[in-house]
Amino acid sequence: MYDKFGQFINGKWQKSSGGETYDVINPATEEIIGKASKASKKDIDLALKSAQKGFEIWKNTSPWERSKVIRKISDLMRKKTDVLSKWLTLEVGKPLAEGVAESAGSADIFEWSSEESKRIYGETLQGRLPNTRIHVYYQPVGVVAALVPWNFPITLASRKISTALSAGCSVIVKPDVITPGAVMELVDICKEAGVPPGVVNLLSGDPAYISDQLLSSDIIKKVSITGSTRVGKIILKKAADKVQRVTMELSGHSPFIVFDDVDLEKVTDMAIFAKFRNNGQVCISPSRFYVHESKKNDFTKLMVEKTKKLKIGNGMDKGTILGPLTTKKRLEEVEALVETTKKEGAKVLCGGRKPSGFNKGYFYEPTIFDNIKDNFTIMHQEPFGPLIPILSFKSLDEVMKRANNNDLGLASYIYTNNLEKAHKASELIETGTVAVNTAVIALPEAPFGGIKQTGYGREGGSMAIKDYLNIKYTHLGIN
Repeated sequence: MYDKFGQFINGKWQKSSGGETYDVINPATEEIIGKASKASKKDIDLALKSAQKGFEIWKNTSPWERSKVIRKISDLMRKKTDVLSKWLTLEVGKPLAEGVAESAGSADIFEWSSEESKRIYGETLQGRLPNTRIHVYYQPVGVVAALVPWNFPITLASRKISTALSAGCSVIVKPDVITPGAVMELVDICKEAGVPPGVVNLLSGDPAYISDQLLSSDIIKKVSITGSTRVGKIILKKAADKVQRVTMELSGHSPFIVFDDVDLEKVTDMAIFAKFRNNGQVCISPSRFYVHESKKNDFTKLMVEKTKKLKIGNGMDKGTILGPLTTKKRLEEVEALVETTKKEGAKVLCGGRKPSGFNKGYFYEPTIFDNIKDNFTIMHQEPFGPLIPILSFKSLDEVMKRANNNDLGLASYIYTNNLEKAHKASELIETGTVAVNTAVIALPEAPFGGIKQTGYGREGGSMAIKDYLNIKYTHLGIN
């Protein structure tokens, strides 16, 4: 399936100069999907030179022309939703319906960015003297290294590529070895849409090696990474050597807070949607459930009932709600966390094991825990899987203090019909994004990102493009 792709350099697909490949595994069957090209040092050097030339072309392309090309990418993505969603199911394991949603949402990202290219506003100020003016304007930062993870490969590649293109930057995309095909398909769409050679490039292969080589280059001026906090810190230290600008969206451990004045049927439906999308392998997945003591038993009962009805299976099969975890490593880590949580005193209300009837695939039952305490491992280690620990609380101030007692601060979920509580809680919670009475957070038109050790910078919204631009100020004297 990867034969038509490879490394994308200077507008062309080509095999690795060393001819090396690596296996890509289907997580539902544990079978090899195909062999993808593995970049060599020579390929990386060629991609850097290609992106450098591409930048000279693209930065001198008018914003309106850039907008037309970016919008065409969006249109082509919508036409090729079936192809893109199939890649997501084969490589990530998510159900086809989720793949369709990710593809559609990614097309929206490109559409938003196409308009942003025409909205790069400068500023003119009156000078201190009658014959002076102050001009402030923006210029593209240069070549961008876009480091893309495996859980939402099309969405996260779209955020980085589209914003770079909108700003007038060229980009080198590095997909994860787990999900190269999905990103390769997206880059091929960029080519078809008319992106000039060298403006978008792709390097497939060893993530650590490619990232290290890119960040060691004077050509790279900006890095955008979505990944774990551990990897983000490594990238940040590396980028410091070249003073490269960095946007980081790292780990999350999102609190889901339910007050006593809500409709539990609606809230549990939103909890199911938010938690089990991509089997919990989502940076914004709710992973610490705080429910008011008067509602905890009813909430827990409903969650168990609804969770037990979720169909587990191959994402290609009709009706599948929960596909496999994406890697064997992820499965083993989820299993280990479940065992640790049980040993620490938690009670398993449902799940807690591999589902019966699956001889192949990295499947695991959605699991709900009771008798959880704040000092349990699962309350401080991001589960990144279908695990739900449920705790109770008595007051708003108490739950805010407990929810904020974490080094990570990406997303939070708050449910109340009391306007005062909603405002107060959303202001007090220490996260970069907050969902109040909804399960949806990430939107193209909104600034997405975190605080604390979740990173900094934003993707989406009108703020995102600023991270891809240099600010220039000119003090102009008029004779």
